[in-house]
Amino acid sequence: MKPSRTAAAVAAAALAAVSVAACSDDAPDDGRTHITVTIDAGLEQAAIDAFNARIEQFEEAHPDIAVETQEYTWTAGTFTAQLAGGTLPDVFVVPFTDGRGLIERGQIADIGDLTAALPYREQYNPNIAAAGEDAEGDLWAIPIAAYGQGLHYNRTLFEAAGLDPDAPPTTWDEIQAAAKTITEETGEAGYAVMTNDNTGGWILTTVVNALGGRTEADGKATIDTPAMREALTRLQGMRWDDRSMGDDFLYDWATINQAFASGRIGMYVSGGGNYGNLFTQNALDPDDYGLTVLPLAGPDAGVLGGGTLAAVSPNAEPEEQAAAVEWIDFYYMEKLTDQAAAVADAEVKAETGQPVGAPELPVFDKAAYDEQQTWIAEFVNVPVDQMAPYTTQVFDQPLLTEPVHATQEVYAVLDTVVQTVLTEEGADIDALLAQAQADAQAAIDAAA
Repeated sequence: MKPSRTAAAVAAAALAAVSVAACSDDAPDDGRTHITVTIDAGLEQAAIDAFNARIEQFEEAHPDIAVETQEYTWTAGTFTAQLAGGTLPDVFVVPFTDGRGLIERGQIADIGDLTAALPYREQYNPNIAAAGEDAEGDLWAIPIAAYGQGLHYNRTLFEAAGLDPDAPPTTWDEIQAAAKTITEETGEAGYAVMTNDNTGGWILTTVVNALGGRTEADGKATIDTPAMREALTRLQGMRWDDRSMGDDFLYDWATINQAFASGRIGMYVSGGGNYGNLFTQNALDPDDYGLTVLPLAGPDAGVLGGGTLAAVSPNAEPEEQAAAVEWIDFYYMEKLTDQAAAVADAEVKAETGQPVGAPELPVFDKAAYDEQQTWIAEFVNVPVDQMAPYTTQVFDQPLLTEPVHATQEVYAVLDTVVQTVLTEEGADIDALLAQAQADAQAAIDAAA
């Protein structure tokens, strides 16, 4: 898949139809359209330099657009506040689970006419495109990345515990046994889970899916189930019997990444494409890193998948929306669809010491992904052999989408369940699940 075009052609019609203006009253009156774009908070300087180099390339190709950066990292709580307060950048990212709700409530810009002109619009995997589409199939938010959950593990801790880092666990029993061994031999947490800011529900749902269960089916909550009970009972045993989970039970996505990169966690579950964040934001030592697939148990088991959407602020003026789509196409999408752009992006990252070649699931199809990987092969600088237990198997795992009704609200309900199991010895799992079932159904009904 090698569409022939420059990024400037993507929204040319829209840009021609509007006057070029500054993006706010206090923006420089230099005749350019000014947009703010998201940059991850907490990046190392080399990553910031790489990002700024890409901005320079974009502005050189688009002299009528000026790009300014705003630090932003999505979390459920802060995003809601930023959305309500109108403080989001013009271009921001959200998880797949937020797309439909934001569209239905009109909380992001309708860029459907602009995205319809993208040369790869019809090449998206339909299941992935659906996360950013409205009821009529117009693409309001652009899928820029997809993932399947994986088991991240610390190879150094494995070795210190007498475990083989080239043979990671392949069953949940083996994960539990390895966690216990790591704690006993190293004093570090053998296994840890996120529990806070809706991440506890996200990871619990991941494990339940891997055990053949679901947290939602046909618009109904399916919380009080054998698979959920099995997942929580194992977690309870690892916490209170094995004592293999350390002493921090309020991790969210950012803090568990920090702890893992610091060598304080042997294993944890998160998106399979997380290496870049661990390296650029948390100074992960590549020699420590290992990645494998989640064990799947039962005929209905699958790996939870999701992804990231790039959206545009509803406060953006038409010319800013067009410029924003130009940026999204240039920064996020060209490297997936155009060989020259893929090489330019990889070269900048490699020159500034940023990771190139970390695994992701394709937003189009595997053939397109495989081709893109050949384009950047000479620049790959991540420990691909240490990720092979994941990359050689994940494409063969059944991929399950996240629950679609009141997703974040249900995750928040499950946060409380996970926190209780980990902080109250002897917690009544049956009672917790009965209450969570009721609360989750109420959240789904309210959303409907």
